[in-house]
Amino acid sequence: MSDYQHFTRYSPSTGAGSPDVWGVYEADTGSIQYVMACPETKKAAVIDVVLNFDPRSARSSTESAQKVLDLVREQGLDLVQILDTHPHADHMIAAAWLKEQTGLPNAIGARTMQIAELWREIYNLPDLDPKPFYDRFFEDGDSFNIGNVQVSVELSTGHTLGSISYFAGDAGFVHDTLMYPDSGSSRADFPGGSAEELWDSIQSILLRADDTRLFVGHDYGKGDREEPAWEATVAEHKRDNIHVKSGTDKADFIKTREERDATLALPDRMLHALQVNLRGGNLPEPEDDGRSYFKIPANRF
Repeated sequence: MSDYQHFTRYSPSTGAGSPDVWGVYEADTGSIQYVMACPETKKAAVIDVVLNFDPRSARSSTESAQKVLDLVREQGLDLVQILDTHPHADHMIAAAWLKEQTGLPNAIGARTMQIAELWREIYNLPDLDPKPFYDRFFEDGDSFNIGNVQVSVELSTGHTLGSISYFAGDAGFVHDTLMYPDSGSSRADFPGGSAEELWDSIQSILLRADDTRLFVGHDYGKGDREEPAWEATVAEHKRDNIHVKSGTDKADFIKTREERDATLALPDRMLHALQVNLRGGNLPEPEDDGRSYFKIPANRF
């Protein structure tokens, strides 16, 4: 999918209280970065923006995040919030760079603190602490406004123990729970993950109105599709999603998900990414030579 390095698709608001949505595809990690905006006030938020990282050279760059900021400016939007759904394992987050560029607050789920507890032990980094690096930690049931669009926060664990989804009008940003219907669901085998909790989170998402637009966190492509895809309605997932469509029961889902996860390798950026994402997208503190260094546990996974 190299031709779609920054493939962008627009999903217009469908009525009062619902946002305009742009998805920007990042091919190296199969990630979708989102801009949601109030169609009336043009106030906007960005969600799950990627800090590019080459694991071979351990070099980061801001190409994808700059593309998202360029989109915001091209559309005449007034960016007011930087959001993430969880401290991703497959890519680094760009929240710190976005804050530096815009001066805006960033936010993530409150259970990111519990995720940090797991990774402090894995990295043997007792001082790894998200608190100084995020401006707000959302609890399940919190809400806030982007212009005239009210956004609610729903805890949706399973992929991680601290993942959250954002719902605004008929739009839901459901991160690494569902994937596009022909690809099913996301993995649940990272530290703190749970296939059982993932099922419960997905069932809660699918209780919403059938015309709710669900925007997922990743697409790795299918052979019969020419372009990446990331938007489908609740009704489409209930009808077509290969892991959770109507007629699937919890036990079957857990078996399918756990068997699939057992065949998957770690994401190639994971051990670098978590120590950055739990610090709001900041690289480790520079040492006396002015350079940052990653700490990677040998023989841990």
